[in-house]
Amino acid sequence: MAFLGRNRTASAAGVIATLLLVLIFGNQAFTEWVTRHTHGDTLWGWFLRILCWPAWAFGPADDSNAAARSLLAHDLRAILLVVLVGAILAVTAKSIAGGAGAFVLGWAAVVFASALAAFVTMFLTTHATLLGAFAAAADGSAYGLFVGWIVGIAVAAAKGGGGAAEA
Repeated sequence: MAFLGRNRTASAAGVIATLLLVLIFGNQAFTEWVTRHTHGDTLWGWFLRILCWPAWAFGPADDSNAAARSLLAHDLRAILLVVLVGAILAVTAKSIAGGAGAFVLGWAAVVFASALAAFVTMFLTTHATLLGAFAAAADGSAYGLFVGWIVGIAVAAAKGGGGAAEA
């Protein structure tokens, strides 16, 4: 039974880490600050812009339909990212004992979830082309690649030593 508890803890740790990343770095105040105070042609500015990718807000930028669709797309993308990371970790957490495997699993979950969330929301909210959806998925996977290691660390820490200690 301790094995099931550890898997649930690892999944929860990954979801909590993802949720915190989305809430802290995807909020409107932080993303606007990054846009105004950093440049995308510097390493730090580029990384902060990647970190802001699952941007969310409380209201549209203006009263247009395009702004409302954009708000829906961004908010839904952020929610789907957290939900999909949780689903991927819940399904796969039993297969990994801990350590490096749990780290890679947590990291990969964010890569896949962010790409899928971007792909799906592009179709649901903006009536995009297939090429546009693939481009959005590429942007999402970049977020997962450069930020997902944080979730990987959380999953590995929650998973603990695993296998040999349980035998």
